[in-house]
Amino acid sequence: MAKGLTTRQEAILRYIGEYLEDNGFPPSIREIGSEFGIGSLRGVTVHLDALEKKGYIERANTPRSIKIIHPAFQSQSKVRMLPLLGSIAAGVPILAQEQVEDLIPVPLHMVRNIADAYLLRVKGDSMSGEGINPRDLVVIKPQQNANHGDLVAVMVEDEATVKRIHFGSNSITLMPSNPAYDPMVVDPQYTRVLGKVVGLIRDYEGMAF
Repeated sequence: MAKGLTTRQEAILRYIGEYLEDNGFPPSIREIGSEFGIGSLRGVTVHLDALEKKGYIERANTPRSIKIIHPAFQSQSKVRMLPLLGSIAAGVPILAQEQVEDLIPVPLHMVRNIADAYLLRVKGDSMSGEGINPRDLVVIKPQQNANHGDLVAVMVEDEATVKRIHFGSNSITLMPSNPAYDPMVVDPQYTRVLGKVVGLIRDYEGMAF
C-alpha cells in the first residue's frame, strides 16, 4: 500500500493512472463511481479530496481535470494534462487570453521535466514555414529569457504572438517563416518573452479542441 493511502484510495489512484494510459485523458467522476460501486458523486469526491490533500493528484474546475502529480504514480501515464490558455497569433498579434479554456492530454515525453507547461492555440499563418498552421496548439515552456533564433511566445505591449526571435543592438525582430509577412521590429522595453515553443499538437480532422 502506498504510504498514507487507504486501500480504496490507492485503488482509485491506480485506476485513474490506468485510465489515463489507455485513453489519454482522466476518467470522469461518474466513471470512477461506476468502477468502484460508489453510488453518489459526493462519495467519489470525498476520495478525490483526500488524494488531493495528500499530494497525489491535482484538479481544476473543469470536466476530466484530474492530474496525477505524485512521482511514484506519474509513470503510469503516458500523457500529461496541460491547460489551454487561449489563442496566440502567428500573423498579426492578438490579445492573449490568460484563462484556462480546457485541459488537453499531451504526450509525456514533450513535457516530462517542464514545470507549469501550457498550451496556446495558433491563429494566422505567418509561421507556416515552420509547419505551424492555424488552429494548431503549441506547447509552451515558461521562461523569461531566450536565445537568438529561438521559437518563442512573446508579449508585445498587451498582445501576444509566436515567432522566431532575433536580437539586435537596440531592438528585437520577430521573424515570420511565411514570406507573405514582414519581420516585426519591436522595442525591447515593451517586449516580454512568455516562453519557448517545445511542441505542437494538431487536429487533422478539423474539429475544435
